[in-house]
Amino acid sequence: MNEMNAFPFYTMPQLLPFLLRLFLFQLFVPPLCALESHSSRFNHPQGPVRLYNHVGAMFPKLSPPGAPQPFLPLAPSPLAPFTNTSIPKLSGLCTLNFTTAKSLISVTAIDCWEVFAPFLANVICCPQLEATLTILIGQSSKYTNVLALNGTDAKHCLADVEQILMGQGATNNLKKICSIHSLNLTEASCPVKNVNDFYDMVDTTKLLTACGKIDPVKECCYQICQNAILEAATTIASKGSDILAIDAPHVQPEHSIQVNDCRNIVLRWVASKLEPSQAKKVLRGLSNCNVNKVCPLVFPDTKQVANGCGDGISNKTACCNAMESYVSHLQKQSFITNLQALDCAETLAMKLKRSNITADVYGLCHISLKDFSLQVGNQEAGCLLPSLPSDATFDRISGISFLCDLNDNIPAPWPSTSQLASSSCNKSINIPALPAAASSSQSCLYSHDILFFGLVALSFLLMTTVSL
Repeated sequence: MNEMNAFPFYTMPQLLPFLLRLFLFQLFVPPLCALESHSSRFNHPQGPVRLYNHVGAMFPKLSPPGAPQPFLPLAPSPLAPFTNTSIPKLSGLCTLNFTTAKSLISVTAIDCWEVFAPFLANVICCPQLEATLTILIGQSSKYTNVLALNGTDAKHCLADVEQILMGQGATNNLKKICSIHSLNLTEASCPVKNVNDFYDMVDTTKLLTACGKIDPVKECCYQICQNAILEAATTIASKGSDILAIDAPHVQPEHSIQVNDCRNIVLRWVASKLEPSQAKKVLRGLSNCNVNKVCPLVFPDTKQVANGCGDGISNKTACCNAMESYVSHLQKQSFITNLQALDCAETLAMKLKRSNITADVYGLCHISLKDFSLQVGNQEAGCLLPSLPSDATFDRISGISFLCDLNDNIPAPWPSTSQLASSSCNKSINIPALPAAASSSQSCLYSHDILFFGLVALSFLLMTTVSL
């Protein structure tokens, strides 16, 4: 795999500033601090959180007792982006009222902070950006009576949102990172955007009862709100067509696209009936159900692993060296949640099995779930994000931070030939939804490994740039 793919969201000119900042960060900031909890289990603030195993009996035992380090400062105050915010240059042509979601916009700017946005995009940044846009349009509909922007207004408003976020430290590449287009702010192919038409067609009482408040764990299993949204979206998509009379197996792709576009209309209506903070909880909870279903990593060809681990693993050292090299590429892509890590472990296992590797190379080579996420500090500190919705935070002392599980050493599960992938709701498990509350004590460690990585990567980049 090409080494530059280790930073998949950056081109060469974009990567240089990132590494320079990383280098300066380590030279001029105090020791990296992490808050430790003396609890050996991860608990939700309201008690232990039980999630559901998407691999059924494949789920491994929990990690041995240890001291998790859930609080990860990313950019201490010398590089803090929010101490000197810039005044955004707005078009003056957007009809959205940004003050209705002022706090949400600030959270989005932190979640999508310039340097780390690509690595937090899938789990934190993009879901928060999408929720913020949905809430802005939903709140605006109270006064405009429409649940979508027209094409021209959408372009101005998306540009203004970008300017506001960039003025508070967010990346200038949000549209590309999150695949957001001005069309996403319109009704697209949905035939209903007027609030009155929406009320005429949808059982709004049923919809609001299902989606006014959701449990982010149970919703992903029982899909009460999601089913209500789908029903409403299908109903309004049927305006002027016979889509409701079409059996599901015979639904054409264009109908599916239309229903999906109408789903955005439904979400905006829900957001208009809730306070912005509650709307955010609902929207982030819904998006997290989808986030945790899919492994976001790109898996390179497994040929080298097949060569090293073939012939019944005749050479353990060669096999584990090949696995370590392969996994090291995965570790450079993005931060993922603990449930995504389970998906990734299963996906890779299936790829390896198709390469005629049947032995448990995860157990043989001591591969754990945290090995599939971006590494922090050194190769023993893989960072798994919580499976419940979370945000990055900012303060002037520790800078940008987010909850991160550094010490949980759950072995990656290797599926047996008799096991099939099962629903995440077939069996409850104790994978932590959130790391332990960081409240007991604080310890500070010099992160020499990050500095070493920065120096090596910077040297490599400079040499590569010169050679070009």
